[in-house]
Amino acid sequence: MPGIDECLLEVMRLPGARGAAVVDWTSGLALGTIGESPNGDHEATAAETAEVARMTAEQPAFAQLAAEGDLSTGSPSTPVEDVIVTTHDGYHMLRFVETAFDSSVFLHLWLDRSEGNLALARMRLGELAERLVLA
Repeated sequence: MPGIDECLLEVMRLPGARGAAVVDWTSGLALGTIGESPNGDHEATAAETAEVARMTAEQPAFAQLAAEGDLSTGSPSTPVEDVIVTTHDGYHMLRFVETAFDSSVFLHLWLDRSEGNLALARMRLGELAERLVLA
């Protein structure tokens, strides 16, 4: 079970990974960062991506989709698994992490569009999010 630092090191092994962070989306604080930041400031990027995560996770349209699903599968408190934003030269992936407390944490990966593999990154972030230990 990797902690934040180990998780971020694993994320950076993905082809095309430029930078990554573990962010608390309620406060906008980065709990850990590695690599580059799209705007050169990891803390500002954490606050900006937290806004996107918060707006997505709190939308009734997405919560309604989860409510209509099979609740016996143990649906997460945040029905959204991830958010992917594409730009002309990269991908930003926000993967929500289920935690024992309030599940207000996500992994942010900045992936180079020409070198990265979005499908592989999505699978690996999902695996890492399940194993991440927040202490």
